[in-house]
Amino acid sequence: MIRLLKLEYLKNLNYNPFRIFALLYFLVLTLLLFIGLVDFDLAGLKVNLKEQGMYNFPGIWNFTTYIVGLLKIFLGCIIVFSICQEFSNRMFKQNIIDGLSREEFIASKLLTILVFTIFSTLLVFTIALVLGKTYSDTQDAELIFKEIYFIFNYFLKLFTFFTFLMFLSVLFRKSIFVFLGFFMLWFVEGVFSGIEKFMLLKNVAQKDKARLMLENHFITDYLPLESMSSLIPNPLVRTKMAQMIGMDFKFDYPVHSVIACLVWSLIFIGGSYLILKKKDW
Repeated sequence: MIRLLKLEYLKNLNYNPFRIFALLYFLVLTLLLFIGLVDFDLAGLKVNLKEQGMYNFPGIWNFTTYIVGLLKIFLGCIIVFSICQEFSNRMFKQNIIDGLSREEFIASKLLTILVFTIFSTLLVFTIALVLGKTYSDTQDAELIFKEIYFIFNYFLKLFTFFTFLMFLSVLFRKSIFVFLGFFMLWFVEGVFSGIEKFMLLKNVAQKDKARLMLENHFITDYLPLESMSSLIPNPLVRTKMAQMIGMDFKFDYPVHSVIACLVWSLIFIGGSYLILKKKDW
């Protein structure tokens, strides 16, 4: 394991995109988590997310993991560039000639994914805890860790997303095609989800649609990107402003999405290995 990590480190040490996107990610991540301390002017109305309760326990776990989850594409770029350069520079073929097995290649990429995922998760946990301890209206021990499961959901969301990008990188070998494949899947999932919801709800009364949307499980909810998205809900619905206009926050732990993400992760890892095994590079 240490040997594979050292190999990955040496490969990426002098690779500029790796250093640039890693620096950008952790810089923007840190700045974004403090965004709640800034006043926003929305249609003449001054809004401060801290005053809206975003940094209160236990909701801060939802807020921080959702906000930082939007930045996962930065780390995703690192994964994509790291793998694609192996094929464009013929490093993969040379590594195989030098004795690196295909299993070890996949293992080295998974270790890189795990390192980034664990480090990002620990950073989010630490910053969220510090912000909550500093700005939360309540310091009740029971509330502090009541929704800590959002940290696990964040970890799983990142890991699944990165294994998905690893699969696309091994499949297409060119970063431009990887991102085109990603956006194509995102578009197709959106179309299928819209069609399914329209077909199932077209004869439902308007007042019942919102309730059914929240209570029902749709087939498209188990697609890769949708299952990842369902792990962490939008935290804006739990602000004081949202409560004033009658929006209630209700979150049932997404067991189905967790299982779906675990299954998709295994599929992406297994698929990456099978592609490497079958193709003559």
